Amino acid sequence: MLRNYLKIALRNLAKHKVNTAINMAGLAIGMACCLLIVLYVTDELSYDRHWSNGDRIYRMALERIYPGRSTRYAIIPPSYAQSVKKEIPEIEQTTRVFTFGNNQQPTLIKLDGRTLEEKGFLAVDSTFFQVFQIPLLRGQADKVLSRPNTVVLTESTARRLFGNANPIGKMFEVIQGPKLEVTGICPDPTHNAHFTFNFLSSTRGFPLAEQLNHISFAAHTYLLLRPNTRPEAVEAKLPTVVEKYAAGEVERTFGVSYPDYVKAGNGYFYFLQPLPAIHLDSHLEAEYQPNGSRSLVSIFSIIAAFVLLIACINFMNLATARSSERAREVGIRKSLGSTKQQLAGQFLTESVLLSLASLLVAGVLVSALLTPFNTLASKSLTVSSLVRWETLPLLIGGAVAVGLLAGSYPAGVLSAFEPIKVLKGRFSSTKQGHWLRNGLVVFQFAISVLLIVSTIVVFSQLNFIQQKELGFTKESVVTVKSAFFLGNNTEAFKQEIAKLSGIASVGGTSSAPGEEGFFGITFRKNGDNETVTGKGCAVDEQYLQTMQMTMLAGRPFSRQFNDSLSVILNEEAAWQLGMSNPIGKQITSPDNFTQQDGPPITYTVVGIVRNFHFGSLHQHISPLFILNDRIFRRTDNQVAIRVRADNPSAVVSQVEQVWKRYLPDQPFHYSYLAADWSDLYKSEQVAQRIFGLFAMLAIFIACMGLLGLAMYVIRLRTKEIGIRKVLGASTPGLVALLSKDFLKLVLIAIVIASPIAWYVMNRWLQEFAYKIDIEWWMFAVAGLLAVGIAVLTVSFQSIKAALTNPITSLRSE
Repeated sequence: MLRNYLKIALRNLAKHKVNTAINMAGLAIGMACCLLIVLYVTDELSYDRHWSNGDRIYRMALERIYPGRSTRYAIIPPSYAQSVKKEIPEIEQTTRVFTFGNNQQPTLIKLDGRTLEEKGFLAVDSTFFQVFQIPLLRGQADKVLSRPNTVVLTESTARRLFGNANPIGKMFEVIQGPKLEVTGICPDPTHNAHFTFNFLSSTRGFPLAEQLNHISFAAHTYLLLRPNTRPEAVEAKLPTVVEKYAAGEVERTFGVSYPDYVKAGNGYFYFLQPLPAIHLDSHLEAEYQPNGSRSLVSIFSIIAAFVLLIACINFMNLATARSSERAREVGIRKSLGSTKQQLAGQFLTESVLLSLASLLVAGVLVSALLTPFNTLASKSLTVSSLVRWETLPLLIGGAVAVGLLAGSYPAGVLSAFEPIKVLKGRFSSTKQGHWLRNGLVVFQFAISVLLIVSTIVVFSQLNFIQQKELGFTKESVVTVKSAFFLGNNTEAFKQEIAKLSGIASVGGTSSAPGEEGFFGITFRKNGDNETVTGKGCAVDEQYLQTMQMTMLAGRPFSRQFNDSLSVILNEEAAWQLGMSNPIGKQITSPDNFTQQDGPPITYTVVGIVRNFHFGSLHQHISPLFILNDRIFRRTDNQVAIRVRADNPSAVVSQVEQVWKRYLPDQPFHYSYLAADWSDLYKSEQVAQRIFGLFAMLAIFIACMGLLGLAMYVIRLRTKEIGIRKVLGASTPGLVALLSKDFLKLVLIAIVIASPIAWYVMNRWLQEFAYKIDIEWWMFAVAGLLAVGIAVLTVSFQSIKAALTNPITSLRSE
């Protein structure tokens, strides 16, 4: 019987080539979309699930509570690694990771007389390999980082630096850093971890790692819990540890008792993060790199299911559109003794075969589209993760399930025809079938409208981000990276390039807007115990002018004054300090940048700058304290250059020539501030592109289904159309008559989709501190697009039917 089913199914599919091609195209496109999103979602969900003991590793994170607000940090004070292990027996081991800024920024090293640029430097405790259990290719895990100035290289890094020679015992020098001895080699880390590295240097002998510190944040700290330990049990003991070790440091630093400090609205709330949850759920300050978004993963998963479901509905509508062609076949088969179940089996066999063939086509499409999709989604996905022995049964089983789902309704409709009626040419759709087909079309277009609205909202939010007044002018600003290598030549370099034609102004800073380099700093106004913690940066006298920031009161830094202990506040810092007119007033910070463990420093407020966005629009503007770079001996991390030339690349070339005169062996790195700012919203840009792509595909597949339904309905109304033409109906009137019912379905879909789209996108917008309002015109544009596309789709068949000779229409029945 199965052999007979297969033979007849293949004959029918081959006989109706156009219909088979349309059905296969819809299913193949739906499956390809689904497979691409499955690849993306699987990759996002795979982060940090490869560690052998990952279920016992937790990152200790901090919610720092300030008066009236709080901030959550991925880094915590370094000394807690030892303190919690000592006080909490459920903790088996701890380890710390220091990044010293962005570990993906280039670091310069000297090796055999060569100056090389390398990325991925981390400093870790000697217990790192005990916690993460990375197998070493060379060296012993408990010894490789037990001495100061030792380093473990990844396999590819060792090969790149030393070729095939044994690198153990070899030395290289970090420019403006120590000489490091290679003591171990480890495998390259996988991409699906929330941190990656090429160099792991020892924290032994590093002052920041070894000094007693329970209140200043610096280290990513990981805890390996003992087997069968509940993380809640460890979290419950953390407040006791905090009070025991932080109280004394708070009193020494802020001059108040710990209970008074807490009563004033301050506090430290530590919590544990499961390792596999960090990539999608953790969006804290001082993350290694921007993490993924669980909401986007969920949205894309739903889109994949909906696109595939739309393709199945499309198949159903096209199959029922051909019901009249197969009615006589059903009548003859039933007259010869075929049962309803046998006929349903025949039609389901056809749909499953078509689905399996569509899976093959979808595989080809995925292979062809994977490279552009990787560019679209900023990923490095491969087909190999799909084509594996363990996944093939899932793929085939999924295709069979899709075939059964898509073919279930047509098989039920066709196998239910009564043989006497269909052989006499009398058959019609049931009321239930009519409602179901219309419901399927409404569902298809509702999903399409939802995707269109989502695309419009994402595009509008990104446009808002790009156009919003930031408090500075990001256009025409070139940022020279790693300017600290200039050392004492920083001032001479800035003065020389300021004389170049095409340069309007030059300023130095410790960190540019949009970067993680803004350091944490705490202030209190003199005579007040209440503290304000915010972000800090150090700039020279020309930086605010170069960035075209606005002074609201006071003055910028000036060489005419001794501004080494002066500070400029943003509006938010002045407001939180409770200083309505702070110019000339003094504020004190316990953070001493001139002397380790030195006394608090008192600064004089010389100006207030208008609030500007120094972080992404995901966060509200926080207090900012701008120091003069004289406190750092004029060594700026970056130099900002405002160019006025129409050809900035030519200006950059001149700046590079000046750089080479000062640092001939060190590469010249620069970027455009506008491009750097745009990079802050990569995940949103990915969402916009993916929403747009799948919205177009969903509409395309939905229109194929609508076309099938139009063919079916017009076929049923052939006699009616002929009679109307005989009685004088015009072609435009017939087209309007045939189209209006379909437009009603699309309008219903718009009404259903609009509130859902508003709810979903409003939830997404909550991730931004500064966001657009969802307006009526977004739904109007989506609705007009859906209606316009539906009209074009249906009009083709309607016009064709209206132009048919009525004699032919009447004779057909």
